Amino acid sequence: MSELRKRALIGAALCEIAERGSLDVTVAQIAGRAGVSAALAHHYFGGKEDLILATMRHLLAEFSSVLVSGLREAPDPRARLTAIVRGSFGREQFHHATISAWLTFYAKALSSEVAAWLLEIYQRRLNSNLVHALRALVPGKDAVRIAESTAALIDGVYLREALKGVPSTPESAIAVIERHIDLEIRAVQA
Repeated sequence: MSELRKRALIGAALCEIAERGSLDVTVAQIAGRAGVSAALAHHYFGGKEDLILATMRHLLAEFSSVLVSGLREAPDPRARLTAIVRGSFGREQFHHATISAWLTFYAKALSSEVAAWLLEIYQRRLNSNLVHALRALVPGKDAVRIAESTAALIDGVYLREALKGVPSTPESAIAVIERHIDLEIRAVQA
Protein backbone atom coordinates (compact mmCIF):
# COMPACT_ATOMS: atom_id res chain seq x y z
CA MET A 1 0.00 0.00 0.00
CA SER A 2 2.80 2.43 0.77
CA GLU A 3 4.22 2.09 -2.77
CA LEU A 4 0.80 2.95 -4.22
CA ARG A 5 0.61 6.04 -2.04
CA LYS A 6 4.12 7.09 -2.96
CA ARG A 7 3.30 6.72 -6.66
CA ALA A 8 0.08 8.68 -6.15
CA LEU A 9 2.06 11.47 -4.47
CA ILE A 10 4.62 11.53 -7.30
CA GLY A 11 1.82 11.66 -9.88
CA ALA A 12 0.14 14.43 -7.92
CA ALA A 13 3.44 16.34 -7.72
CA LEU A 14 3.77 16.15 -11.51
CA CYS A 15 0.22 17.47 -11.97
CA GLU A 16 0.63 20.29 -9.45
CA ILE A 17 3.95 21.39 -10.97
CA ALA A 18 2.45 21.30 -14.47
CA GLU A 19 -0.64 23.24 -13.40
CA ARG A 20 1.39 25.99 -11.75
CA GLY A 21 4.30 25.91 -14.18
CA SER A 22 6.74 26.09 -11.29
CA LEU A 23 7.87 24.41 -8.10
CA ASP A 24 5.78 26.90 -6.15
CA VAL A 25 3.62 24.10 -4.74
CA THR A 26 3.11 22.89 -1.22
CA VAL A 27 3.17 19.38 0.18
CA ALA A 28 -0.42 19.98 1.33
CA GLN A 29 -1.52 20.77 -2.25
CA ILE A 30 0.24 17.70 -3.59
CA ALA A 31 -1.15 15.50 -0.83
CA GLY A 32 -4.66 16.85 -1.38
CA ARG A 33 -4.47 16.00 -5.08
CA ALA A 34 -3.22 12.51 -4.19
CA GLY A 35 -6.04 12.04 -1.68
CA VAL A 36 -3.78 11.63 1.35
CA SER A 37 -2.93 13.84 4.29
CA ALA A 38 0.01 16.21 4.27
CA ALA A 39 1.31 14.37 7.35
CA LEU A 40 1.40 11.11 5.39
CA ALA A 41 3.22 12.81 2.52
CA HIS A 42 5.79 14.14 5.00
CA HIS A 43 6.06 10.64 6.50
CA TYR A 44 6.92 9.11 3.11
CA PHE A 45 9.13 11.85 1.70
CA GLY A 46 10.23 14.13 4.53
CA GLY A 47 9.56 17.47 2.91
CA LYS A 48 8.80 19.13 -0.38
CA GLU A 49 12.42 19.02 -1.54
CA ASP A 50 12.58 15.25 -1.08
CA LEU A 51 9.23 14.77 -2.83
CA ILE A 52 10.38 16.86 -5.80
CA LEU A 53 13.64 14.90 -6.03
CA ALA A 54 11.73 11.61 -5.77
CA THR A 55 9.58 12.80 -8.67
CA MET A 56 12.71 13.52 -10.72
CA ARG A 57 14.11 10.09 -9.86
CA HIS A 58 10.82 8.49 -10.86
CA LEU A 59 10.87 10.16 -14.28
CA LEU A 60 14.50 9.19 -14.81
CA ALA A 61 13.83 5.58 -13.82
CA GLU A 62 10.80 5.47 -16.12
CA PHE A 63 12.89 6.84 -18.99
CA SER A 64 15.71 4.39 -18.26
CA SER A 65 13.34 1.44 -18.27
CA VAL A 66 11.84 2.41 -21.63
CA LEU A 67 15.29 3.08 -23.07
CA VAL A 68 16.78 -0.24 -21.93
CA SER A 69 13.83 -2.11 -23.39
CA GLY A 70 14.12 -0.31 -26.72
CA LEU A 71 17.88 -0.81 -26.91
CA ARG A 72 17.52 -4.55 -26.24
CA GLU A 73 15.24 -4.89 -29.24
CA ALA A 74 17.37 -2.79 -31.61
CA PRO A 75 19.05 -5.02 -34.22
CA ASP A 76 21.73 -2.54 -35.36
CA PRO A 77 23.39 0.79 -34.45
CA ARG A 78 20.93 2.95 -36.44
CA ALA A 79 18.02 1.17 -34.78
CA ARG A 80 19.68 1.87 -31.41
CA LEU A 81 19.63 5.58 -32.24
CA THR A 82 15.95 5.34 -33.09
CA ALA A 83 15.30 3.51 -29.79
CA ILE A 84 17.00 6.32 -27.88
CA VAL A 85 14.97 8.98 -29.68
CA ARG A 86 11.70 7.07 -29.29
CA GLY A 87 12.47 6.53 -25.60
CA SER A 88 13.04 10.26 -25.18
CA PHE A 89 9.62 11.03 -26.62
CA GLY A 90 7.67 8.04 -25.36
CA ARG A 91 4.17 8.57 -24.09
CA GLU A 92 5.44 8.11 -20.51
CA GLN A 93 7.67 11.16 -20.88
CA PHE A 94 6.18 13.35 -23.57
CA HIS A 95 2.92 14.70 -22.22
CA HIS A 96 2.01 18.07 -20.75
CA ALA A 97 2.61 17.28 -17.06
CA THR A 98 5.96 15.62 -17.60
CA ILE A 99 7.20 18.21 -20.09
CA SER A 100 6.33 21.01 -17.65
CA ALA A 101 7.98 19.12 -14.82
CA TRP A 102 11.21 18.71 -16.79
CA LEU A 103 11.37 22.44 -17.42
CA THR A 104 11.02 23.17 -13.71
CA PHE A 105 13.52 20.43 -12.83
CA TYR A 106 16.11 22.09 -15.06
CA ALA A 107 15.47 25.34 -13.20
CA LYS A 108 15.69 23.46 -9.88
CA ALA A 109 19.13 22.18 -10.86
CA LEU A 110 20.41 25.76 -10.62
CA SER A 111 19.70 25.82 -6.88
CA SER A 112 19.92 22.17 -5.82
CA GLU A 113 23.07 20.09 -5.94
CA VAL A 114 21.05 16.86 -5.92
CA ALA A 115 18.83 18.00 -8.80
CA ALA A 116 21.92 19.10 -10.75
CA TRP A 117 23.54 15.73 -10.07
CA LEU A 118 20.42 13.85 -11.25
CA LEU A 119 20.31 15.87 -14.47
CA GLU A 120 24.03 15.33 -14.99
CA ILE A 121 23.52 11.56 -14.70
CA TYR A 122 20.68 11.73 -17.22
CA GLN A 123 22.77 13.80 -19.65
CA ARG A 124 25.81 11.53 -19.34
CA ARG A 125 23.76 8.39 -19.94
CA LEU A 126 21.96 9.91 -22.91
CA ASN A 127 25.24 11.08 -24.42
CA SER A 128 26.95 7.76 -23.76
CA ASN A 129 24.15 5.79 -25.43
CA LEU A 130 24.14 8.11 -28.43
CA VAL A 131 27.93 8.01 -28.84
CA HIS A 132 27.98 4.20 -28.53
CA ALA A 133 25.45 3.78 -31.34
CA LEU A 134 27.00 6.50 -33.51
CA ARG A 135 30.57 5.14 -33.30
CA ALA A 136 29.50 2.16 -35.39
CA LEU A 137 28.32 4.57 -38.10
CA VAL A 138 30.77 7.48 -38.11
CA PRO A 139 34.31 8.25 -36.84
CA GLY A 140 34.75 8.90 -33.11
CA LYS A 141 35.02 12.70 -33.17
CA ASP A 142 31.97 12.93 -35.41
CA ALA A 143 30.09 10.49 -33.16
CA VAL A 144 30.74 12.75 -30.17
CA ARG A 145 29.72 15.89 -32.07
CA ILE A 146 26.51 14.34 -33.44
CA ALA A 147 25.65 12.93 -30.02
CA GLU A 148 26.04 16.37 -28.42
CA SER A 149 23.88 18.09 -31.03
CA THR A 150 21.25 15.35 -30.85
CA ALA A 151 21.05 15.57 -27.05
CA ALA A 152 20.81 19.36 -27.28
CA LEU A 153 18.05 19.06 -29.85
CA ILE A 154 16.11 16.63 -27.63
CA ASP A 155 16.35 19.10 -24.73
CA GLY A 156 15.43 21.96 -27.07
CA VAL A 157 12.29 20.19 -28.27
CA TYR A 158 11.23 19.70 -24.63
CA LEU A 159 11.88 23.37 -23.88
CA ARG A 160 9.83 24.55 -26.85
CA GLU A 161 7.01 22.16 -26.01
CA ALA A 162 6.96 23.34 -22.38
CA LEU A 163 6.73 26.96 -23.49
CA LYS A 164 3.96 26.20 -26.00
CA GLY A 165 1.86 24.63 -23.28
CA VAL A 166 0.37 22.03 -25.60
CA PRO A 167 2.78 19.32 -26.71
CA SER A 168 3.05 18.19 -30.29
CA THR A 169 2.68 14.51 -30.99
CA PRO A 170 5.59 12.30 -30.02
CA GLU A 171 5.82 11.29 -33.67
CA SER A 172 6.47 14.86 -34.84
CA ALA A 173 9.16 15.36 -32.18
CA ILE A 174 10.77 12.03 -33.13
CA ALA A 175 10.73 13.00 -36.83
CA VAL A 176 12.65 16.23 -36.11
CA ILE A 177 15.40 14.39 -34.22
CA GLU A 178 15.58 11.48 -36.69
CA ARG A 179 15.94 13.91 -39.60
CA HIS A 180 18.80 15.66 -37.80
CA ILE A 181 20.60 12.35 -37.16
CA ASP A 182 20.19 11.21 -40.77
CA LEU A 183 21.45 14.52 -42.15
CA GLU A 184 24.49 14.49 -39.86
CA ILE A 185 25.39 10.89 -40.66
CA ARG A 186 25.01 11.46 -44.42
CA ALA A 187 27.16 14.58 -44.25
CA VAL A 188 29.98 12.65 -42.57
CA GLN A 189 29.70 9.65 -44.87
CA ALA A 190 29.65 11.78 -48.05
